[in-house]
Amino acid sequence: MFNIIPFLSYVFAVTFTPGPNNIMSMVNASKSGYKKTFKFILGVFTGFFIIMILCSFFNLILFNAMPKIKIFMGILGAVYMTYLAIKIVKSKEEVSNKDEKHISSFITGITMQFVNPKVILYGITVISNFVIPYYKSNVAIILFSIFLAFIALISTSCWALFGALFNKFLSKYRKPFNIVMGLLLIYSAISISGITHLF
Repeated sequence: MFNIIPFLSYVFAVTFTPGPNNIMSMVNASKSGYKKTFKFILGVFTGFFIIMILCSFFNLILFNAMPKIKIFMGILGAVYMTYLAIKIVKSKEEVSNKDEKHISSFITGITMQFVNPKVILYGITVISNFVIPYYKSNVAIILFSIFLAFIALISTSCWALFGALFNKFLSKYRKPFNIVMGLLLIYSAISISGITHLF
């Protein structure tokens, strides 16, 4: 029987906690407002949906291949997130800045999903443990993928709204805020890189 309470608990706990998607949404919205950040949020939704579909249909292949590609993906993801963190820390208040447009773009939202092994591991875990044992039809898999991507959309939207609502406060302390958010993104980068497991 499908375990809905553990499934929803896991999904909400993982999706709503601080991570690259949520941090970037809050930073972008605090600078550009929710409306301009929505491109990034849609990118996250799209990338998340694609990852969930891939994890669903290639669950066993990804599960077997993950140990081999995890290190490469972790390093690639860490480099990309560190690059974004540097852009955040160095960014100024003008929202017309080219770098700020880049980090709030639709493409950045999609790209972040493919270089973040945590999203792929989340997809493999949630699909293999909660979905595949009970639902194997293509329709069910697509519906679950849409649902999971929709939860990611709600999560990033909530973080973006928080950033937009506290825009005046955050703009007053722009530099410290950018540094803290940049450091959180670097922390996320370090945690997905696998470096911590070497010590």
